[in-house]
Parts: sequence; structure tokens; C-alpha cells
Amino acid sequence: MKNGSLLKRAAVLGFPLLGVEEDRNANLTLSDMVKSQDLRLWEGFPVVLANSVEKGLFDSDKVNRYLKKPFDKSCFSSLTVLSLALYKFFNLRFAWADKLHKPFSAARKKEFSGFLNSLKNNSDFQVAGRQMSAGSLKSVFNNYFNQSQARLKELLSVGDELSLEYSLSQVFSPKQKELFLKRLKREKLTKTEKEYFSRVVKKKVLALANPELHRLSQKLLE
Repeated sequence: MKNGSLLKRAAVLGFPLLGVEEDRNANLTLSDMVKSQDLRLWEGFPVVLANSVEKGLFDSDKVNRYLKKPFDKSCFSSLTVLSLALYKFFNLRFAWADKLHKPFSAARKKEFSGFLNSLKNNSDFQVAGRQMSAGSLKSVFNNYFNQSQARLKELLSVGDELSLEYSLSQVFSPKQKELFLKRLKREKLTKTEKEYFSRVVKKKVLALANPELHRLSQKLLE
């Protein structure tokens, strides 16, 4: 496996943040990141996993089908546990995170606690016998979110940003809100995202932009 090609595929899944075309690419990319044994790619695993799940592209069973060796399957489980511990460390409350956490065995839950403690203490830890740096892992993930947030802050003041986030959550589902913000930031949409935006999100946007609806809404609040 050539990691240069894998890095390109990881890039389109959020490492760094760009777009993605097919669910097969997401699950295959995650499996190849696991098999690579490349610590740099393993540090990016939580970013790619989060983006894949948020976009509805992640399927744990599909990833496991790409992983033929029991050792690779075990690595995948450990990296998933590590990712959830990292999200917990940063106080990121993904609705899907609990669903990934529930099937864990007692051993995996113990592993989760160990990873979380290492992240809190900024101490190195091992994944499948490979030593990883807590500081480096946190830095990679933090840099990704800083870059993502910076794009929105270029368009909005802090107060406007918070107000917009709250208002959008009242009108749009998480996926719809994501597409709304991507269009606002002029980010590239996949073919599937374009179709969904046109079919669903755009209709809500047109309704919100209707001046008569806005006038009546204001009247109701008087």
C-alpha cells in the first residue's frame, strides 16, 4: 500500500477538511488507514472518522469487511475507542458517539478510560503495541477544528456566529445545517450533497427568505 495515495484519500475525508464522493471511499479509506500502521495516519483517524459519520458515510461492518486480519480488526476497534476518548476530552457531544460506544466490551470500555486518562495527563499511550503521543494526537485534532471554525469566523462576528448556530439548529437538522454552512462558506459540495441541498434545504431557505413570512413571524412575536 502506498501511503501517498492513502493520504490523498484521507484528505478528502477531513484530513485536511475537503469533500467526499462515495461511502465506499470513506470505509475503505478508514480500513487502509488502520492497515497502514502509519502513526501520522493514525493521528488523523479521529478526524476522518468524525467527518465520515457526520456525513452519513461510515459503516463499521463495511470497514471490518475490508480488514481481513484479526490484528487489523483489533486495531480498528482500538482506534475507534481512542477517537471517542478524544471527542470526550474535547467535550464534543456527537449524537452518534454514544451509539458507537454502547457495543463495547468491558475490556474496550477499560481501554477507553485509559486513553482518556492519558489525554488528560498528556502522557503517551499504546495502540496495538505502537506508542502514540497524546500531545501530537490532540494537536492534529485541534488544528482541524481551528481551521474549520476560522472559515466561519471570517464571515461572522462572534455574537452573530452563536446566534446563527442556535437559530439554524431550530430550523434545520444537523445534516441540513452542515450543508447550509458549507454553501455559506462556498465550500465544494459532493453530487449527493448538491442534490439533497436542492431537494430539501433550498426549500427551507426560500421559505426563510420570504419577506411576507418574515413580516408575519415578527408580528407573532410582538
